[in-house]
Amino acid sequence: MKQAYPLIFFLIFCPYSIFSQTETDNISGIFYKISLATTLTINEEYQAFDDSDETLINPSALYINNTFGYQFDMRTSIGFNLGYNWHSQQGLHFAPAYLSLRHNFVVDDSNIFARAGYGTLLGVSKNFQKGNMYKLGLGIQMYGDDYNKSVLLGVDFTRKRFGYRALEGLSSISIFLEFMLF
Repeated sequence: MKQAYPLIFFLIFCPYSIFSQTETDNISGIFYKISLATTLTINEEYQAFDDSDETLINPSALYINNTFGYQFDMRTSIGFNLGYNWHSQQGLHFAPAYLSLRHNFVVDDSNIFARAGYGTLLGVSKNFQKGNMYKLGLGIQMYGDDYNKSVLLGVDFTRKRFGYRALEGLSSISIFLEFMLF
């Protein structure tokens, strides 16, 4: 009978310990993110109460970006970014490749974050400008039903240096919309 006591103890208390463990959401790991952004400018030819088809605000640049990264915890992530930028008013094309760091300084159902990035502008053809760039931004990350998908909205400041000896510069403030998958 003494040998049965450990077996009885194991059979009684083991199911409670197995089912008492809660399943946690995956908050770290590899992610993919696709981004679409635009820079808006004031239309100088716009006149209020005029019957023309002119609008007050026009898009002046388009940014498409792909990010492959790693999220360490609910606060910090790092990513490698490849993208395409087209500035329609200047007629410039860029292919940025850069590293980015994002830090959530408010962690809740919707995270508020700051991010920064630094990298190079690739000269993939003669139409693309070569140089370097940096980016600073603020935004909000909103989750759906689970933590495996989220939408990010925010504002970025981007500075590009390009041309002969990187003497030309282009600064822009853009509004972004991103979709992130774990």
